[in-house]
Amino acid sequence: MGESVGTLLELDVTGIAHGGISVARHEGRVVFVSDAVPGERVVARVTEDRKKSFWRADTVSVLTPSEHRVDHVWPEAALDRDPAVRAGGAEFGHIALPHQRTLKHDVLVDAFSRFARTDLTEVLGRDVVVEAAPGDDEVNGLGWRTRVRLQVDEDGTAGPFAARSHTVVPVASLPLATRVVQESAPLDRGAMPGSSVVDVLAPSGAEGARLVIDEQKPTVVTEVVGERSFTVDDNGFWQVHRQAPAVLTAAVQDLVDRDRLDPEGQHLDLYGGVGLLAAALGDVVGPKARITSVESAPRATEHAQENLAEWIGARAETARVDRWLARTAADASRPELQRFRAGTVVLDPPRSGAGREVVVQIAALQPAQVVYVACDPVALARDVATFADLGYRLEALRAFDLFPHTHHLEAVARLVPFA
Repeated sequence: MGESVGTLLELDVTGIAHGGISVARHEGRVVFVSDAVPGERVVARVTEDRKKSFWRADTVSVLTPSEHRVDHVWPEAALDRDPAVRAGGAEFGHIALPHQRTLKHDVLVDAFSRFARTDLTEVLGRDVVVEAAPGDDEVNGLGWRTRVRLQVDEDGTAGPFAARSHTVVPVASLPLATRVVQESAPLDRGAMPGSSVVDVLAPSGAEGARLVIDEQKPTVVTEVVGERSFTVDDNGFWQVHRQAPAVLTAAVQDLVDRDRLDPEGQHLDLYGGVGLLAAALGDVVGPKARITSVESAPRATEHAQENLAEWIGARAETARVDRWLARTAADASRPELQRFRAGTVVLDPPRSGAGREVVVQIAALQPAQVVYVACDPVALARDVATFADLGYRLEALRAFDLFPHTHHLEAVARLVPFA
């Protein structure tokens, strides 16, 4: 710990960085400041000074508040608490909801400018808008989380970690969670003795919530999206926002260019989970769609096989995406390669993005179009830059605020061959 840790600084906050942290400068050095809003003057306590190029600090008081500052939506994360015991997971909760989306827009635009050398307004012919999920504006972006992970301290009390720490913060409320999740969460002190983590989830296909404690054996639950039901393990991956599956289904279907969609093509759903986006694509292609969903988690693949059963040409394969693509490219016959060229690729990689190797492998198949679902704007921009080097240009992009009161956003992009 350096000699500056604990020092109080008066800072003028000038911008927002990837990760939801505000940016200021002190004696020429960048300071990343939590719980601030660009445009404010704040007093912040230095928490990290190990790097010469930047420090980190927590806001302790606001001297000149932004017009966009509001009372924090989560009292346990508010400024009047010591930063060490502010609940993490709602780092934008002190910012008015419309301005949160403005900041997310700025981060997205900046990511493409810096990492993809792309001016989004120029490419799209318009400014990209971070769209609200249906119903969120009416409830100020609250009550959307259908899944909450709580940590348990040595006393058996469950709560979130404090921001950027492993300190469990006891809380009386979970305002971002749905009503059912809030009512079912074991927030009383000492309620979970002997446990280390508890997930509280409310599947859309059931009444009430479930608790998944530690390494509990998975139970199959049902999630309903529009007219379709999906089976998924209660400890498996599913979109957290109550509207996210429907929003992303519609977005993928909107971003698929029908003129480039060949019903005879071999279509791919990479990082496919339990088949949500493969089904979205299948609905567009039609009942004879050939779709392969690739996912590394075996249980998810089993569910995907069941969830995609209505398409005779659909199959789900358990494999790491990079290994599956390498094997497929090596083994494919000429007719199969032609079907891949006619196909559409949908991918929804983890936060780190697809990465160069997978992007190179996708481009080598020469698909008619790529629809990329991303939860990290910098990872998306980096991968878009790689696609550009390999002959695929960004043609369309939509962004969605599927994580209100946090810095996260979801984006869906369409990439097509330059030719």
